[in-house]
Amino acid sequence: MVAKTAKELFYFLAKQIELFLKDHHEEHFAAYTQRRHTLSTLQGYREVHIFRLGFTFSFPIHQTGINKGTLMRWTKGFDIPDAIGQDVCALLQHEIDLLGLPVKVAALVNDTVGTLMARSYTAPGKTKTLLGAIFGTGTNGAYMENLSAVTKPLEGHVDRSTGEMVINTEWGSFDNHLKVLPTTLYDAILDKESVNPGLQMFEKRISGMFLGEILRITLVKLMNDPNVPLFQDDNSASNDYHSTTTVDAQSPLFHKWAVDSSILSIAEADNSLGLRALRQEIDKSLGVSAASLEDAQAVKLIANAIGKRAARLAGSAIAAVIIHTGSLEQITGITNSIPSTSDISQNLRKLELGSAASATLRKLAEASGLTINEEDFIDIGVDGSLVEFYPGFEEYMREAIRAIEAIGVIGERRIRIGISKDGSGVGAALIALVAAEMELREGAETGEYGRGFQETTCAAK
Repeated sequence: MVAKTAKELFYFLAKQIELFLKDHHEEHFAAYTQRRHTLSTLQGYREVHIFRLGFTFSFPIHQTGINKGTLMRWTKGFDIPDAIGQDVCALLQHEIDLLGLPVKVAALVNDTVGTLMARSYTAPGKTKTLLGAIFGTGTNGAYMENLSAVTKPLEGHVDRSTGEMVINTEWGSFDNHLKVLPTTLYDAILDKESVNPGLQMFEKRISGMFLGEILRITLVKLMNDPNVPLFQDDNSASNDYHSTTTVDAQSPLFHKWAVDSSILSIAEADNSLGLRALRQEIDKSLGVSAASLEDAQAVKLIANAIGKRAARLAGSAIAAVIIHTGSLEQITGITNSIPSTSDISQNLRKLELGSAASATLRKLAEASGLTINEEDFIDIGVDGSLVEFYPGFEEYMREAIRAIEAIGVIGERRIRIGISKDGSGVGAALIALVAAEMELREGAETGEYGRGFQETTCAAK
C-alpha cells in the first residue's frame, strides 16, 4: 500500500483495525454496533465499552501528551508531506470515528518505547531495563533518564512522581553533518538517491532498509571497474560450475533499492567450502547465474564489511546511552577472583536465563574467571530483523562495546542484551493498558465512569 496523502494512510490503518475487530472480536464488535442504535436507552452506548488502542508510530514526533503528538518528519522512505505538523493520533481517531469503530487511541508509542516497556515487563530478575532499541528496517533507541537531567522545557501534562522520563533518542539522525561517522563513496551515492538526502545518516549505515542497497551500489561499481573481474567469468573451464557466469539483463543489481538485505545474512552464515548457499542466493536474488567461487568470496567479504560496520555502530549507540546515564558506576558486585566450576554453575542457575544466554555467560565466566551478580546487569531490550536474524550481529555489537575505553571488557560483561520479540506491539498494548487504568482512576474521582469498565487493549503499528 502506497499512500500519497495523510487521509489515505490513516484510512488504511483504520480499515485494518476494523478487519482485526471483525476477525478477532466479532461478538464485542456486534454488541457495540447494537448499542450505537440504542443511544436513547439506559442500556445504550457509553465510552466505557470501547477498546483502548496503543498506537505504535515509529517516526519523529513532538509528543505533548500520552495520546497527542505532531509528526516532525518522515523517515524509512516515507514521503507524505501533508501529514507533517499534524497530530497523528487525531488523524487516526478521525478515520476510526468515521468507520464507527469502538476504539479510542489511548497511547502514542514509538517502537523503541514499546520495546523498552515490553522488555521491562519480561526481563528476568530484579534488574530494571535501561534501554529499548530497534535494529531492523530502521534504527532508534529509547532509555530511562532522570528528570533532573532533562533540561528541555516540558510541555503538556508530565507525571513527575517517578522522577524519571523515557527519552526517545531518534539516534537515526545522529551526525547528519558527518563529523565523526565513517563514510564511503557508496554511502554518498545511497544518500543522494534516497528520499531524504542529508538526513538519517546514522540510520543509513545501520538499518536493514539500506544495507542491501549499499551492497548493490558497491557490486555495481566493481562490475564497472575494468580492473575487477567480478561476475565476468566467461571461461567455463575455469569455473567449478563448468558454466559461463551470466548476469541477467533484468538483474536487481541494475535497479535501485531492489536488493533485499537478507542476502547479507546468508553471506554471513555460509561458511561452507564452496559457498554453495551463497552462490544459490546470488543466482536467486541478484540474477547472476553460475557465479564463480571467487565471485561468491568477494560478495561475502563485502557483505561482511557492511554488516559488521552496521553492528559495530549499533553497539556504539548502546554504549553511548550506558556511558551517558552512568549505569556502570551505579552497580557493583563484580569480583576478579577465580571461581570454581560449581560456583559458576550455581550462579548461572540463580540467573534464571534462557539456555542461549546461560551458555554465553558460562563461556565468559570460564574464560575470565569473572562472576556477575544478577543485580549487577545492565539490561537492554532489542528488537528488529537485523539483531534477530543476522548471524553474529550481537557479538559484533559487543566487540565494539568492549573496544570503548569507558566500558571495556569487564563493563561489557555486565550488559545483558535480550530480544524483545514484537516488543513494539506488545509494549504499545501494555502502555495502552496503563493509560486505560489511569483514565479509569481519574474517571472514578470525577464520577465520569460507571461500572462495567472494560480493560481491553490492543496495539496498532
